[in-house]
Amino acid sequence: MTTIEQDDAVEALLHSTLAAHKSMFLATAGPDGSWVSGVYFAEDGPHTLVLVLEERGRTLKAIRENPEVALVVSAGSPMEPFLQAQGTAVVVDGAEDDAVRRQLAAKVPEVAPFLATPIRAVKISVPRWRVTDIPNGWLPGKEFPR
Repeated sequence: MTTIEQDDAVEALLHSTLAAHKSMFLATAGPDGSWVSGVYFAEDGPHTLVLVLEERGRTLKAIRENPEVALVVSAGSPMEPFLQAQGTAVVVDGAEDDAVRRQLAAKVPEVAPFLATPIRAVKISVPRWRVTDIPNGWLPGKEFPR
């Protein structure tokens, strides 16, 4: 496989894995220590994820203190393709908040009741993904930079 073919395969698996999953694990570190949450998300291109978090939750509190996050998009089995990344989270307001809510509801319709609670919209910028597919020999995973 040429480098271009491999890059195309990595990008294709990244897109298909993001599209196949509605939720991910989001890790934060704040004044109360490290924390991992399961959150619904939608992708806004391959390097931006959008989500909502509880207004009074530990995850949002940590992001406000330290916007650096880590995430895993996975079915939970290492034998299925999965994604890992570090990113920077930003709480958004106004028109961006509305856009995040629309994107999220379009991908994850079951999130609708959650959108009526006290929540904040968040965008995560992901500069580089690690795409892992063990059955196809991608261990360690392949990098997909911006």
